[in-house]
Order: sequence, then C-alpha cells, then structure tokens
Amino acid sequence: MRVLGISCYFHDAAACLLEDGKLVAAAEEERFTRIKHDPSFPTHAIRFCLEQGGLKGPDLDYVVFFEKPFVKFERLLLTAVSGFPRTYMQFVHGMRSWLFDKLWIRSRIESELGIDKQRILFSDHHLSHAASAYFCSPFDRAATLTFDGVGEWATTTIGIGEGHSLSVKREMRFPHSLGLLYSAFTAFLGFEVNEGEYKVMGMAPYGTPRYADRIWDIVEQHDDGSVWTDHRYYSFHHSTHRSFTSRFEKLFGEPRDPNVPFFTGDTGWPSYYGEKPGNHQELLRYNQHYADIAASIQRVTEELVLNLAVEAHRETGLTKLCMAGGVALNAVANGRILNETPFEEVYVQPSAGDGGGSLGGALYTWHCALGNSERFVMDHAYWGKEYGHNAIRNAVEKTGYRWTQFDDENSLIDATVDRVVDGDVVGWFQGRFEWGPRALGNRSILADPRRPDMKDIVNGKVKFREPFRPFAPSVLADAASEYFRLPNEARGMPERFMLVVAPIEDTKRDAIPAVDHMGTARPQTVYKETNPRYHELIRRFGEATGEPVLLNTSFNVRGDPIVASPEDALDTFHRSGIDALVAGDFLIEKG
Repeated sequence: MRVLGISCYFHDAAACLLEDGKLVAAAEEERFTRIKHDPSFPTHAIRFCLEQGGLKGPDLDYVVFFEKPFVKFERLLLTAVSGFPRTYMQFVHGMRSWLFDKLWIRSRIESELGIDKQRILFSDHHLSHAASAYFCSPFDRAATLTFDGVGEWATTTIGIGEGHSLSVKREMRFPHSLGLLYSAFTAFLGFEVNEGEYKVMGMAPYGTPRYADRIWDIVEQHDDGSVWTDHRYYSFHHSTHRSFTSRFEKLFGEPRDPNVPFFTGDTGWPSYYGEKPGNHQELLRYNQHYADIAASIQRVTEELVLNLAVEAHRETGLTKLCMAGGVALNAVANGRILNETPFEEVYVQPSAGDGGGSLGGALYTWHCALGNSERFVMDHAYWGKEYGHNAIRNAVEKTGYRWTQFDDENSLIDATVDRVVDGDVVGWFQGRFEWGPRALGNRSILADPRRPDMKDIVNGKVKFREPFRPFAPSVLADAASEYFRLPNEARGMPERFMLVVAPIEDTKRDAIPAVDHMGTARPQTVYKETNPRYHELIRRFGEATGEPVLLNTSFNVRGDPIVASPEDALDTFHRSGIDALVAGDFLIEKG
C-alpha cells in the first residue's frame, strides 16, 4: 500500500512516500525550487517521491494532507470577526491566499495526481506532528509533546502513543502559544519569523537573561503546564507585517536594526567586518542589550518547555517522550528535558517543523486510520534525492574547474583529509540529501575544528553571516562521550540529528575551538551503519590529527536553501570561498 503525505501553504512545503508503512522518500520543496522555506504546493517534491517509488499518481492508494484547511479557515474568520476593525487588513490579506489556493487543496491534489478525490484524506495539524515523531521512534509506548505557532486551533498538545494507536489527551489553543511568543521576539531582534528562530538561539549564549522577569510579566504558566500570553503585547492576530505592539516596545525598547553589524565583547569584532568603526563601544552596548533579550526569551522558553514536559510525564506516567513542532527544534531545551525531567529517552524527528507534518499525516493514516501495525525506525535523515556518478560528471564537465575522479574510496578520503588538515574548507556532496533543516554529512561544508580561526574563516568567506552563529561538530558515535556531556548518550537519538546542545568536556575545549559556542556545542554523532563514507572520513581525520571530529555546517550560503543537485553544489562552490568540493567520487578544485 502506497501513501503520499503532503504539507504546504505556510512554510517548508514538503512531500513524502510510504510503502507498506516504510518510508521511501521525503523532501522539502525548497531543495528543488531554491526558494528558502518555499510554502507553495510541493510539485517538485511530489514528483521526486513518485520517481523514487517508481510510481505515477494513480498508483497511490491514498494522499494525505497534513492538516484540515476548513478548520483553520474557521479560526481565521472567527479571529477576524472578534478583532474587527483592527483585523481588517489581515483578513483581506488572508482571503487572497485562502480563496485562491488553500481552500481548494483537494481539487489541486486531484488534478495534479490524477487520483480519485475519495482517496484524498486530511489529518489534524498537531496529530500529524505527534505521528511524525512517535511512529518513527524506537518506542512501543511513549508520551507525545507537540508545540509550534499554531495549527488549526491547537498550539500545544500532550498525548500518548501505544502500539499503532495515537491519541491527544490535552491541548492548548490559539492565541496562547510558545511558538508565537518566541517568534515575536525573533521579529523584535531583527530576524525573519519562521526562519530566524535558530539565530535567536545562537545569539542567546552571548547575553545574560536580565529581562526574563519582564517576559514573565506577559506570559504565565499554570500548574498544569498550560500557558497564557497577554496578547496586548502581540499583533500577530491583527497585523500582516508586525508581531509585537508599542506596549511590547515600552518593555524592551526599540526593535533591533538588522542592518547594524552584530557583535559583542565575547564574539569580538570579526576580521571579515573590516575596520572597526569609530562608534565601536556604542555598538557594543547596543548589541549587548539585544543579546540579553535573546538570552531572556531563550531562558523563559526553556522553562516553559521543561514544565510542559514534566506535566506530560505526570499525565502519562511514561519515561519515553516523542516531540515535534517547530519548538522541538530548540536543541538547548531538548538537552534540559533529558537532564532535568523524569524522561529517560527522547525522540525528535529530524524534520520536526511543518515539513515533517507531511510524514506525520501519512503515518497517522497508515497506523490509526487503516489499522496497520508495521513500523520503521528513522535512525538517519538521508531520504532525499541522490544524483549518480554520471549526473555529477556531466555537471562537473560543464565547468572550467580542475577535477580528479577517484576509483578508490580510500584515496578519495585520504585526499579530502589532507585538504582539511591543510586548512582548506571543503564542500562535501554525497548520496541522498537530508530530510529536515540540518546538514548531516551528505550536503555539508567541512573544516578543521582544531583551528581557532576557522570559525571566522568559514563565517567570513563561505557563509557570509554573523559571528555569533555557531558551527556544529560531527563526531564518531563511539568517541562522543570523550568530547561532549551528552544526556543519556548511549540510548538517545536526538544527537544523531544534531538536536541536543551539550557542554563540551573541559579537557577538550582547547582541542576543538572552532565548534565551541561559549562552552557548548550541538553535536552530530555519526554511525558507520547509517553513513559509512562520512564515518570513515571522520575516522581517518581522527587518525591523522588525534581528534575524530569535523566542523560541519550546511552546504549553502546565507539566504539559500541547502544544495540538492550537483549544479547547486557547483554554483555555491563558485559563489563562495570554499576551497575544494568533493562530489561523489570527484574532487573539484579552483584555479
């Protein structure tokens, strides 16, 4: 039985294909269109999934959309009516997209895939999130916790998964939302909502949570874990372009100007910013204020999440937890859940945001609607498209770059290690691209973590981004505990997907300074079973240097999605300061 899952029309549109309950393919639309967080109908992702499964649209048994558009439309209408006339412009803006696209999703699927409308099903947004985590986990019984901005009405849910059943026990509803709270601060700090939240997390360690008390003035958490937010401080429910009100600004000051270069005393003034300006000290004070606000909202969010996790344990009595929704990508909070709550094991699906809802909708249909018990465990994220030897060679031959083809994998890996040890920044393009927002060793930029200057080198000449942004380490799984204090490292899975922040062991901070983010890191543990070539590369680098760790960042430049095709990789190679590109069995060099 073949089930196609789809999510779209908000952000991170995606598609996935299940065959007899096992995942065959999954991809976000942005990888093909090159539009970051592309929300449009995922035509290209669907085409890829069908090609990967050797199918055409009519071959599908069911197509599942990840949420219920008419219930979501109901929320929009009721919110508009209750807030009129302030909500007028948001209502007009919303109607354009709803009347032209969102309400007609069944017809769009029917026409695009040539499938009978009786085989088109609709899941619930937060059930899709919960299913995307629980039914991919190694657990037979677990609590579920989902939280994001908002689905149809729900913003947070607590549930239970058992066998092939899944149910929501409690939910929190719009407008009270952890995701919308965090997003308001994301916008205030000068970043794009639904894209810049991880930048807030990266900025937070450089600040002190001195404004946490002010945030607690506008959010309250009850004994049962539910959250109340004072919407007098937010404008997302009536504005099309602003998330916070003037009352918010009275508490926290003027919004951060995104055009002001960000740096603090701890980040230092990076060399790639050029000469220090005359008002350097004034800018330091300016930026420190916003770093402190980032630290404050991160601290409050962690406390809210921890209390919800404790309540999920009290409600279910279980020691295993599955999480999804955009807030589940908060890797610092994830680490604290494992360290500070009764949960012993946590699973977070790598595409925890709305893109992963496509997978959850398909899995919920397979297990709960159709009553099937066959399951699979998602222990890696390599579900995207693979480009073979000929596709890579054809792309390389169209360039003017020098290239070498290696017939022997050992020689290819040795040549790559030599370049990294010599200080080169290397693009690494292998196999099927990753599912979710993290580069996990198939579409990565790699560098030597032992060099203190490598953070500025990669930020400045490759990524073109702010100095507070951290770089993640990829480490051999059996060496991880030597470098990082990972919670329950031997049993957990979040570290496979770079979804837990952990302290770096004091004895190793000087060994890997380029991935040290104020004493912490967001490591990826690499296993031979799931990525043998990448594992061997790190192992061989460890043999050469004594440190089986590589600096790993996503293969893209600022503003672009992670590369998908050889052409994408070569274009990014051309436009950036990457020194060498290893694509399949080819080593490509400039000059």
